[in-house]
Amino acid sequence: MTKVITYGTFDLFHQGHLNLLERAKKLGDYLIVGVTTEHFDEARGKINVVDSCLERIENVRKTGLADEIIIEDHNGQKIEDIQKYNIDIFTVGSDWVGTFDYLNTLCKVVYLDRTPDISSTMLRSSQFQIVKVGIVGTGRIAARFIAEIKYISGMNTICAFNPETNSGNTFQKRYGIHTYSENYNKFLARVDAVYIASPNETHYEYAKAALEAGRHVLCENPIALNRKNAVELFTLAAKQNLVLLEGIKTAYCPGFQQLINTARSGKIGEIRDIEACFTRLADPQARECTDFRFGGAFLEYAAYTLLPVFKLFGTNCKDVQIHSIHREDGLDLYTKIDLLYDRGMATAKCGVGIKTEGQLVISGDTGYILAESPWWLTKKYKLRYEDPNKVETFEPTFQGDGLRYEMSEFVAQINKIEKNKYLLTQNEIIAMSEITELFMNEREKRSLS
Repeated sequence: MTKVITYGTFDLFHQGHLNLLERAKKLGDYLIVGVTTEHFDEARGKINVVDSCLERIENVRKTGLADEIIIEDHNGQKIEDIQKYNIDIFTVGSDWVGTFDYLNTLCKVVYLDRTPDISSTMLRSSQFQIVKVGIVGTGRIAARFIAEIKYISGMNTICAFNPETNSGNTFQKRYGIHTYSENYNKFLARVDAVYIASPNETHYEYAKAALEAGRHVLCENPIALNRKNAVELFTLAAKQNLVLLEGIKTAYCPGFQQLINTARSGKIGEIRDIEACFTRLADPQARECTDFRFGGAFLEYAAYTLLPVFKLFGTNCKDVQIHSIHREDGLDLYTKIDLLYDRGMATAKCGVGIKTEGQLVISGDTGYILAESPWWLTKKYKLRYEDPNKVETFEPTFQGDGLRYEMSEFVAQINKIEKNKYLLTQNEIIAMSEITELFMNEREKRSLS
C-alpha cells in the first residue's frame, strides 16, 4: 500500500483545495491530510486565517478524499509524521517548489501543479469572497508578490499583464501564470482585483482603467504623480464602491503601528522633530537608476520617509522645501524634504546613489524613539532618555518582507471583515501626491533649463 501525506491550512475551502486533494489521492492508496492549527499558521507567517481549525478539518473531511486527518502544530512535525506513518510520498502545491526537497531522504517529494483559476464559489456557505487577482507588471516586485500571496487566505493570482512581451513570457514560464502582453481590458475581465507593480508613470492610467472596469486596486506607490489624479482615483473608487489602497507596506506592518502609538502615548513627551531616512546603493541597471524621468530617490522611497511625519504631525504643514543631489542627466541620487509645522519640524531623506544611516528618530521633550535601519520594516525600536541607562526596547512581530500585511488588509477591506483605513488614509496619500507634484514640477523645470 502506497501512503501519501499532504499538509495545508485549507482556509476558506475552495475548488483549488479540492483539486489538490484529488491529485494527492491519485498518487497512492492511502491519503493522510495534515491541517495546521491557528497558532502554527501564525508562527509560520500566515497572518489572516479566517476559519477555525475545527471548521477547516470538517471541510477536508467532507471531501471524502482523506483516509486520515491529523493536526500539524509545530516545526519539524513533517519529518516525525513521515517516519511515524511510514509515508511513501509527500506532496504539496507547486507554489512551494524546492521548499521541501530536504524530505527526499525520507520519501518521494511531489509538487502538484497549482490551480490558476479557482472558482470563487465556495464549497460551503460563506460571505468571504476568494479574490482573483491579476498582477500588472512582471518585475522584481511582482515576484515578491507571488512569494507572499501563499501566506494570505482569500487571494489567488489568476494572471498577469505586461506590454513588454519578453518580460511577460519569462514571468509566465517561471511561475506558470498566464501573462497578457496586449488588451488590458481582456486581462481585467478575468479578475476581481489588480495589484499594480508597473513603472511609476503608468500607475495612474492602469489604476483608473481597473476602477472603471469595476476592479479593486492595490497599487504600489506613487499611486499618482499629482494631486488631481490622486483625488480622481479616490473619487472613482468611492463612486464604484471599490477598494483602492496604496502599497506603502510600512503603513500596514504591525510594528510600525506600535511604534507610532508609542510615540503618541506621551512616553517621550511632546514630539518636536522627526527625521526619517531610507537610502540604498541601488543596482545601476535597476529601473530607479536608469529612468531619469520617473526613477530616482524621491519616487522610489520618499513616501516611506514621509509616512511617519504625516502620522505624527498630520498633513497640514506650513512649508515644504525639497533639495536634491542630481546626476548629470537630472536623476536625483539623494533628496531631502524639509517640512515645517506649527509646533515641530521634520526631515525626510532618501537616496539611491548616496548612502547614509537609514534610521527613524522621533524626538520629544522628555526622550526620543530610535528605530535603526531597516526601520521601514519595524522589527525593533528603542525609547531613550536623558539618563543613558534608561532604555526601553520593543521587538514587534514581523513576517516575511512585509508585503503580506498590505495584501491581508486589501482582501479584508474587499470582504468588509475589517476596515482599518487609518493605517494609510486617503488624506495622507493625497498629501504625498501634492509633494510628489512639487518634486515633479522641479524636475521638469530642471530638464528644460
